[in-house]
Amino acid sequence: MRVFVTGATGFIGTALIPELLAAGHTVLGMTRSDAGAAALTKAGAEVHFGTLEDPDSLTSGAAKADGVIHLAFDHDFSNFQANCDKDARAIEALGAPLIGTDRPLIITSGTAAALAVGRPSTEEDPINSMIPRVASETAANGLQAKRVRIASMRLPQVHDPVKQGLITYAVSIAREKTVSAYIGEGKNRWPAVHVLDAARLYVLALENCVAGARYNAVGEEGVSMREIAESLGRGLKLPTVSITPEQAAAHFGWLAMFVGHDMPASSALTQRWLGWKPTGPSLISDLDKAQF
Repeated sequence: MRVFVTGATGFIGTALIPELLAAGHTVLGMTRSDAGAAALTKAGAEVHFGTLEDPDSLTSGAAKADGVIHLAFDHDFSNFQANCDKDARAIEALGAPLIGTDRPLIITSGTAAALAVGRPSTEEDPINSMIPRVASETAANGLQAKRVRIASMRLPQVHDPVKQGLITYAVSIAREKTVSAYIGEGKNRWPAVHVLDAARLYVLALENCVAGARYNAVGEEGVSMREIAESLGRGLKLPTVSITPEQAAAHFGWLAMFVGHDMPASSALTQRWLGWKPTGPSLISDLDKAQF
């Protein structure tokens, strides 16, 4: 397939391109800059200039492809709801030329889009309308109703020794506050996956896409926030402390809306459906190797 990839020069995109090429696909990667174009060419991909703010560029890129993987997202969390709404519009633009064609579109969401109580969430749990990121899956549902072969990839904390999802922001906060903090007993958990495992799963999802499917890209169902904070403390050579829920907003800022939640998630169904077996290093292993 010729695969159009948004976010092709980003964290997951740079890991995904070699996986797609190794599987025999060609890649049309989206970028907004000449530097990004040079990086895509070096990686063996074709170049398509576009942005999330330009729906025509998204539509034209998707129209040139046999399949689409949508990774791009504006990670300005100070304006999270607006950026989730922008992502929904981008998904609609990407899906427009795919209506009735059977060409697959894999969009990106988060495991927090479906939260269960007292157990890890699964691919079959309903979306949580209170979570802003569900705007992406709502847009996907609308396209499926228009006969687009679309599926959602729900990501947890995607990591390697350089980046670790939202934890990367926690590093900056720990430096600023000179402590690595968790809330209460720190028993709440975040799921995680190594970036190479996530990249391989996107390829499998593209090749085996079932319209309306939700795939959980989860390598570890839940890593406690205390373990995460302790690892950051070791790496940054800072004390690890517990703070109260009342102190969380002042300490973590916008990250407080995530850091106190218990969000374990399972990928058992995804592994069975797609034959995916995550094998990458654990989150704590990568954090312990990180050069902070």
